[in-house]
Amino acid sequence: MTSDYSHHFSIKNLPYGVASSTTRIGPQCATRLNNTVVFLDSLQENGVFNSVTGLPSGIFKSTTLNDFAALPKTLHTQVREALQLALQNGVENLPAGSTADISEVQMHLPVSIPAYTDFCCSKQHNINAGRAILGHESLPPSFYHTPIAYNGRASTIVVSGTPVHRPRGHFVDRTLTSHKEVIYAPTRALDYELELGVVIGAPLPLGQGLNAKDADAHIFGLVLLNDWSARDIQSLEMIPLGPLNGKNFATTISPWIVTLEALNSFRAEEPEPQSSSIPPYLQDWGAFNYDIQLKVELETSGGKTVLGETNAKELYWSLRQMCTHLTSTGCNLHTGEILGTGTVSGSTEGSYGCLLEVTQGGKVKASLAGNGERVYLVDGDVVTMSALAGEGVGFGECSGQVLPAKDL
Repeated sequence: MTSDYSHHFSIKNLPYGVASSTTRIGPQCATRLNNTVVFLDSLQENGVFNSVTGLPSGIFKSTTLNDFAALPKTLHTQVREALQLALQNGVENLPAGSTADISEVQMHLPVSIPAYTDFCCSKQHNINAGRAILGHESLPPSFYHTPIAYNGRASTIVVSGTPVHRPRGHFVDRTLTSHKEVIYAPTRALDYELELGVVIGAPLPLGQGLNAKDADAHIFGLVLLNDWSARDIQSLEMIPLGPLNGKNFATTISPWIVTLEALNSFRAEEPEPQSSSIPPYLQDWGAFNYDIQLKVELETSGGKTVLGETNAKELYWSLRQMCTHLTSTGCNLHTGEILGTGTVSGSTEGSYGCLLEVTQGGKVKASLAGNGERVYLVDGDVVTMSALAGEGVGFGECSGQVLPAKDL
């Protein structure tokens, strides 16, 4: 990691992740305080969680957080309280061998991910994208009625720091002036999308359904999410069934899952009133968004450039509404699955969450540090996303470098 995010991880945060080190070869469940990674199994073995009734023995030895995430919220609350008590005076008195500096560990995917659904909850992103692609502001016809989404590819979700190879695919060669020819080649329009990801905790059985007001019980926490997108491939394939190869090659998430308890004091009102005619299961008025400041930076040979800063409180549909709409047909929820918010964008220049918006669909170039320019990403670019809710509660980074397309 090139930046110090210690201020994101105070005792008010205590996120969950999976880490390994030279002394702990296998991945294990962990938390983080400032720049210290704390291995939770060591704490359990030394009695830190003895007050937590019903916590299974050895649950933190697992290589993923799925077993812990699936437990009831009451147990999560008790574990958090025990952690805060144990860490209130710092990490100096913790059991020997239970900690490591963040620079000495490798972070892994925090959960085993059985499914991935990507929503499109930002009204402003839809407006900005419509203006860039169609030349006028427009919203999908269903936008005000339900959260809209597509099913993504769970098997290609990777943890922050994993390089992303430029995908190959079919797209229209727009360099030809006499005719439009569909070619198969490395994408020429590689983009990022700045999102949050909901990590499902307690599962929901098939056929049960869910109301928005009850959805928090099934949300383990949130991560940062970069939904890498090949815009030219996506453009050719989207009609009539939606994205496939334009988005299925990689999705990057941050390694630390920030709990709803850590974010509770940062709840925010929805950006505008929703229609009272939406179905009862979706109705969720009040402070159910989150005031989380999001940022995306692009690092090139010329330096770092901030390409967008926006806020999650601008999302039209809430995280709870995403969960409940997915289950409205009787669809189940599995522990560890991820629901992306879709690109989070604002209405003004500098608040856009993807290059499609920044460059107006490739019509203008974005200025970079060192006098560089970009329309879309080039090989060697490093995209880094970060998020901060408030003092001591942040997400760290979600980062990935673009590598050349692999030879066939």
